[in-house]
Formats: sequence, structure tokens, C-alpha cells
Amino acid sequence: MAGFSRNVLSSSLVAVLFFLLLSFSEARDHLVGGKTDSWKIPSSESDSLNRWAEKSRFLIGDSLVWKYDGKKDSVLEVSKRDYVTCNTSSPIAVHNDGNTKIELTNSGAYYFISGAKGHCEQGQKLIVVTLSENNMRRFMGAPAPSPTEFDGPAMAPTSNSATLKAGLFMGFGVLIGFLF
Repeated sequence: MAGFSRNVLSSSLVAVLFFLLLSFSEARDHLVGGKTDSWKIPSSESDSLNRWAEKSRFLIGDSLVWKYDGKKDSVLEVSKRDYVTCNTSSPIAVHNDGNTKIELTNSGAYYFISGAKGHCEQGQKLIVVTLSENNMRRFMGAPAPSPTEFDGPAMAPTSNSATLKAGLFMGFGVLIGFLF
């Protein structure tokens, strides 16, 4: 009976570790602010979207999803300078469909502001810092980098997700061999 319990426990542990490792390597959709009505003027500094972004990890391949009234507002992807000055006249991209999804394809900072007149000046803006896979390994367990303090160039990814997945599955295989 003890052998059966050990096998069930080992199998359960392996399954949990497998899904945990898989969750680290799969791209995710992040609902901006964590709820559907977040793309709005914040009621306070502590309610700002940058506070939400500081608590989140964004990896290459992840996507940001905005839910908002496309008749009253829009999401503008802008340069750092336009973010700081709330300049809406020369955005990198304009999104006004009310259900915007933007894939994070590079590591580094992404800057977003509201396209509604006066909203950016009142704090309706967001900085997201996307980590490369090398930085992800370095930051695992550490607090997320502050998007308001990020001032470095975007770092080019040095490996692809297939490399990360292969490494995770090799480690998983070693663990299975160790348990059995």
C-alpha cells in the first residue's frame, strides 16, 4: 500500500510541476488593469494603470487587451516623448474599436495614452515593460521592473521560446528520472 501512495504522490507532483512549467512558457492575454472598465482617468495615483503594470510580468508574445467605449475613447501607442508630453498628434498606432488587443513582440518599454482630449493629462496612460527570456530568468522571484523608472534601450531577445520550452522539458525529464 505504501508503494501505491508513493506512486500517486509522485505522479501528482510531476503533474503539478508540468503545469507550473508550462504556465511560465505560454503567452498570456493581460486585461489592462485587470478588469474591463480600467481604461479611464484614474481616481488617484494609487489607482493608476502603471501601478497595475508594476505588479505584472509581461513577456514577449504576451498580449494586452483593452475593453472600453470606442465611441468615446481610444488607445494610442506612442513614443516615450509623446507619452511624457501627452502628445496625441503623431502616434505609432491608433486603436478605437473598444476591444483592442496588442501583442508584445519585442522586449523593452511600450507607451500608451488615451486619445480622448485631456484624458492623458489627467493620468490615463500606461507604460508596460516587456522582459526578454534572459531577463525573465534574472527577474524570476524579484519584483517586476517599475515602468515609470525604466529608461533603457529595448534589449533584443537572444533566444526564442522553443529554447526555453526545451530547457523546461529537459528539466522536467530529469525530475521524472529522479523520482522513479
